[in-house]
Parts: sequence; structure tokens; C-alpha cells
Amino acid sequence: ELPVAGDRGFGGLTSWTPSKPVIAAVDGYALAGGLELALACDLIVANVNAKFGIPEAKRGLVAAGGGVVQLPRLLPRPLAMELALTGDPITAQRAYDLGLVNRVTEGPAIEAARELAQVIAANGPLAVIASKGIIRDSWLWSDAEVMIKQNGYIGHVFGSEDAREGAKALAEKRKANWQRKEA
Repeated sequence: ELPVAGDRGFGGLTSWTPSKPVIAAVDGYALAGGLELALACDLIVANVNAKFGIPEAKRGLVAAGGGVVQLPRLLPRPLAMELALTGDPITAQRAYDLGLVNRVTEGPAIEAARELAQVIAANGPLAVIASKGIIRDSWLWSDAEVMIKQNGYIGHVFGSEDAREGAKALAEKRKANWQRKEA
């Protein structure tokens, strides 16, 4: 069977993403579909011993779950070509140096992923969701469309109760009490 969840793509994640941030925690090998699922996430945290790659060419296959599409969007083309054509994996540190991985940890990746999630969760949820949406979608927008299309993501954020709470908390030098309420 194909591990595809309807229009959500491979693993239920490669053609769709929830509005909240998704963090991949990689402790071992993220190869083939594992890398494609990690690339479908918004952030990747990896243990120092993790490996990343798309070895499908070594088996006469193609990384069709998003690997050959996402890698050239995230890396310089020659590096994406090398990963796809050689099938050789790279280390977590190399993936970090290339910008594929956000954090490398000596301990379990899930612990560092939870710490990163806590930092994100402390921020205004409407702002986080809007920022994620713009970053994920804007690569398709022409320069002429950027401001118009961006407004569809942010218009409700600036007039929200959370925006007022954020400014008030800053002025009062306290943590914000987010309500996730729009105006």
C-alpha cells in the first residue's frame, strides 16, 4: 500500500500542514521517506548522530514523497543534486551547516524539540500561525503579489486582542496572557 493520506500526501504531511508549527525530532536515520517527512515539518531538531539522505537512486527509485522537490528549494541546486544522485547520507552537523536542521543536540532530539516548542508557544499564537503561513506559501508569490497576498494572512492579527495584549505586556514588562482572540 502507498503511505498516502488522501490529499495530505506521503505520511499525511508532505502535501499539507496544520496551522500550528510542526517540529521533527530526529535521533537516528532520516532516510528516504523519513527525510521527506522531516522536510515537510517546519523545523528540524536532530541528535548529533543522526543522518539525513535520500538513497532511493541506489535502489533504482526516486524520492517522490517530496525529497527531489523540497531539497532544491532548501539547498543550493548542486548540493540537492549530489544528495539525490549519489544517495549518500549526510551527518546532522552537515545538515545543520547547510540550513536543513535548526538545532543539533547531544541528547535526545525530542527534548530539544520540546524546548524549541516552548519558546514558540510563548509567542502570540495568531502571529505564529500567520508567520508560518506566509513563510510556507510566499515562495509561490510574485513580487507584485507579496503585499496583497500577505494581507490575507496578517490583517486579522494586527487588530486582534492578542496584538493589544502583546503591546500592553511589553509596556508593563510582564509576560503576555494570550487569548488567541481576533478583534
